[in-house]
Amino acid sequence: MNSCKCLLLLVLSLATPLSNAAPRIERWQTTAGARVLFVENHALPIVDIQVDFAAGTAYENEAQAGVAALTRELLELGVAGMDETQIASRLADVGAQLSGEVDRDRASLVLRTLSMADKRTVALDLLRAMLSTPQFAAAVFEREKARSVAALKEALTRPETLASRALWSAMYAAHPYGRQTTAESVAALERANVLAFHAAHYTAPRATLAIVGDLSRAQAEAVAEDLTAALPASPGMTTIAVPELPSSGEQRIAHPAVQAHLLLGLPALKRGDPDFFPLLVGNYTLGGGGFVSRLMKAVRDQRGLAYSVHSYFQPLAQLGPFQIGLQTKKEQAQDALKLTREVLASFLAQGPSRGELLAAKQNLIGSFPLRLDSNSEILGSVAVIGFYGLPLDYLDRYPDNIEKVTLADIKAAFARRVRPAHLVTVIVAGD
Repeated sequence: MNSCKCLLLLVLSLATPLSNAAPRIERWQTTAGARVLFVENHALPIVDIQVDFAAGTAYENEAQAGVAALTRELLELGVAGMDETQIASRLADVGAQLSGEVDRDRASLVLRTLSMADKRTVALDLLRAMLSTPQFAAAVFEREKARSVAALKEALTRPETLASRALWSAMYAAHPYGRQTTAESVAALERANVLAFHAAHYTAPRATLAIVGDLSRAQAEAVAEDLTAALPASPGMTTIAVPELPSSGEQRIAHPAVQAHLLLGLPALKRGDPDFFPLLVGNYTLGGGGFVSRLMKAVRDQRGLAYSVHSYFQPLAQLGPFQIGLQTKKEQAQDALKLTREVLASFLAQGPSRGELLAAKQNLIGSFPLRLDSNSEILGSVAVIGFYGLPLDYLDRYPDNIEKVTLADIKAAFARRVRPAHLVTVIVAGD
């Protein structure tokens, strides 16, 4: 292991928790038009940067499903004057770490680097090159496309993958959120498709930078300018269509798995919606609170129908899903589904008790500082605030917004957002 990487690991191992207070977030826009959010924190000699583009799978052409993920993957596999091996070697030399992902709304690159100027400069130069001069070499494109096809074919043998894909397709039908990548759609991609997707979506107006760590405001401004100066000034942001709510229905998919996989869901919540906090608090009681949730008590503890059962909301740029999921023995699938629906119906009718409301608030408020106890945790929250345009005091007000939720708020929010008439069900490997 090289000395820089050892130093980074040592710094992390000796790190003390950051303050429980919400961080002070500063916001501005670069000359090129990218949005920037910055948290100055000198507790550790580390800088974390996340660059998000409005380049998730929802922006794909219907005939080119898979191009968003392939484009993001290729960004770090070759830049002007350097191939992927040279990039990896140089990152390792300065102890920097690169990661990222693609979801339905965003494509992300995440860099962690030591803040000393000699190390930081090398890492930031590499990140700038990935943003501004990716090469998309033909041979690398063909190799990664083949890998993607093979990985997808393998994933489609797993019941959990089949269940998730079927649920999203059922929830969103013809909407971009429900679009599924296939081996055939990836195999049909051409390098020109990647180049066109990159040109259309990796632009300054579609970019948001979150910067957290050992920099001054002036240094952060210089970093943001440097990273975005060469990004195209257009095209700008586009809006994802509002999804139509599906009709309630049930889909069964045969599979030889021992366990049946059950998923229930519907489009429910977008980022920034006032119903977020009532739904968050209420869902803790329904299925988000682990062993104290109603679903867990009824399905696991009282009936032994599943080892685990959960529910959650996933807010997105447009209505993201509310989902319930569990696994059970094939012969118990129908009983487990019936009981899950009964618990949900009871909760929708009655809401939580006062005791459950108090317990939910105490847990959510008490655990909130854990979401802010490291640079990387803060980075994730700040990136969400920036990309989705949430208020800068969102983290400051988070505990108060939890505390002021009432029983009536929860019942009303669930009545608006979780309507059984639109709840779809997918069962894979059930008898």
